[in-house]
Amino acid sequence: MIWIILISFVAVLLCVLSCCTRRSRLASEPPLDKGTIPWLGHALEFGKDAATFLTRMKNKHGDIFTVQVAGRFVTVLLDPHSYDAVIWESSSKLDFSKYARILMDRMFNVKLPDYDQSAEKTMVKLYSQLTTTLVIWSLTRLTPAHPTPPHPEKGNCNSPGSQSTYLGLLIFFFSFVLRNSYLNISPVMAIARLNHSSPPPASLRNKEVKHYSRKLDNFMAELYKGTHILAEKKEAASVKEHLWRLLSPEQVDSKTNRSSWLNSYRLHLQELGVDNNMQARVMLLQLWATQGNVGPAAFWLLLFLLKHPEAMAAVQGEAERVFKQNGREVSPLYQISQELLDNTPVFNSVLNETLRLTAASFLTREVLQDMQLKLADGREYSLRIDDRLCIFPYLSPQRDPEVYEEPEKFKYDRFLNPNGTEKKDFYKRGKKLKYYNMPWGAGYNICVGRFYAINSLKQFVFILLNSFHMELCDPEERTPAFDVSRYGFGMLHPERDVKIKYKLKI
Repeated sequence: MIWIILISFVAVLLCVLSCCTRRSRLASEPPLDKGTIPWLGHALEFGKDAATFLTRMKNKHGDIFTVQVAGRFVTVLLDPHSYDAVIWESSSKLDFSKYARILMDRMFNVKLPDYDQSAEKTMVKLYSQLTTTLVIWSLTRLTPAHPTPPHPEKGNCNSPGSQSTYLGLLIFFFSFVLRNSYLNISPVMAIARLNHSSPPPASLRNKEVKHYSRKLDNFMAELYKGTHILAEKKEAASVKEHLWRLLSPEQVDSKTNRSSWLNSYRLHLQELGVDNNMQARVMLLQLWATQGNVGPAAFWLLLFLLKHPEAMAAVQGEAERVFKQNGREVSPLYQISQELLDNTPVFNSVLNETLRLTAASFLTREVLQDMQLKLADGREYSLRIDDRLCIFPYLSPQRDPEVYEEPEKFKYDRFLNPNGTEKKDFYKRGKKLKYYNMPWGAGYNICVGRFYAINSLKQFVFILLNSFHMELCDPEERTPAFDVSRYGFGMLHPERDVKIKYKLKI
């Protein structure tokens, strides 16, 4: 009896919601696909595997269409020739900051008064730069006397009883980047210790932050989409509360030697009138933002190199040539100068190919007024106020077979010309593309920390390869599939970790 009442209530509620979102396509609008479930529309399929769903919609409707998702109408544009019409449109018509505020509240419970996107970008840029410095410093402190990265394990590498030293690649990168992101905030492992000859000792608080941050990351995709069930929502809230306490101003103010960035950002938040509780939430947002994508990017980059010996040989050969051209010998644990990093076209190609295959963010804008969207081929469509407009570069151009031959395969030299220079000429429908790879977004809202992320990844991988002999525990192990729930939400994660074994070069 209770189930009958519940089902009847849900049916009536959906009917009411359906009436509230009743909509028909106008002749000037993109094709409209509302799905078969009232109000929900395509929410379930969209949330489960956005790439597969949007590919199906593109095959059905073309490169622009509108779908109903949980009461919202989302127009999706998949023509890279027309992306400028969205990316550079005035914020009075297409706005990102409104959507950013929605996500900050939904994911981190952050609400900032008088949110100034440019000011926040400046702070994020400084934070990313300092985190990069800390990552490189920690790598160069691995010495023959202390050769072990975080989280080593024994046994189970190639055969039962094996005593090879191994580690999970994804866990290693997450822990390493998170640790150094936390150095910017931590009152225990202060930035002033950068001048010491050995790494600062691990603290209980640092371990707690790593533990709860990993737990929180497991909920991020659902928090981003707003699809978490009640039990998950409660657990995610509990994890966030633990992290807020660890990152609270009271904890930060309890010790000396805080980073200059932290002091500046605290002052910035105080000037905005942000109270202590909200400051802790903002610190968690910053902590996650700097490590949430770099860890998976480093994982895929090194995994592709380990799975493709020809790519590994090309990168290592380039490193040797670059060092020798600059009068240096390749040596373990050597911090690489910016001059050398800027002269690595092979490595750049490997990195671009890695990001092409694994960076899968939505570029989203809120439609603030009724407007016309003109595409590159002359077509023009009407967009309605309060709708949402979305670009998904992962499908086009990054996975578009018209742009890339065998787009699902890793080809380390895909972004190299025959003469060894960077390849920038890619075409769709016979016309050269301005946007052929978009892992960092584009336009006004391009990732402000991209240069520091790129340098971190380059330094990270170069130093690891120059310092350690690394190989897969199982060379025949298949590359893990993507966690499809992460589509639209930054770097894709693997469905499982991959174990590698390592030995310090002497």
